[in-house]
Amino acid sequence: MIRAFVAIALPDDVRAAVTVLQEELPVPQGVVPENLHLTLCFLGDVTGPSLEEAHHAFKAIDATSFTLSLSGVGVFGGAKPRLVYAGVAESLPLRRLQAKVETAARTVGISVERRRFVPHVTLAYLNPEKVDAVRMHDFVAQALSFSSPSFSVDHFGLYESRLGNGPAIYEELAQYPLG
Repeated sequence: MIRAFVAIALPDDVRAAVTVLQEELPVPQGVVPENLHLTLCFLGDVTGPSLEEAHHAFKAIDATSFTLSLSGVGVFGGAKPRLVYAGVAESLPLRRLQAKVETAARTVGISVERRRFVPHVTLAYLNPEKVDAVRMHDFVAQALSFSSPSFSVDHFGLYESRLGNGPAIYEELAQYPLG
């Protein structure tokens, strides 16, 4: 089985802006810079043949390139926060691309979660038992005005995620150009 996801990689200048933002986080460690990305669809653990079928379905996606920027900061998990993230400025082309990726995955039999797409870049994973709620609230309030440089999205990628001791290791398996 291969743990896989589909994502948009961040360019270096956006990754640098996010890394500066992470330095203010009231947590021991954020997501390592090389792992920062915008997930379009988490595929989970899939077999090699299923991943190959998904690859062909993703190659067939017809979508145009577009511009994005990160905007604001938020937390998932409510009273028990589990993740802090940088938001993404609203983008209809991004939502359309995400829907096409999810549909392609489902078409080849991959069972993806049915939850509302909230575009974001994960800054850090949180242990709800160890989060200083007041400091996290203050961080989010101060970072609401965060925005990254705009960047062009001219492709998306299929990634493998290998878990182990320390941060996950992501390897791009394929790239899919946008028209």
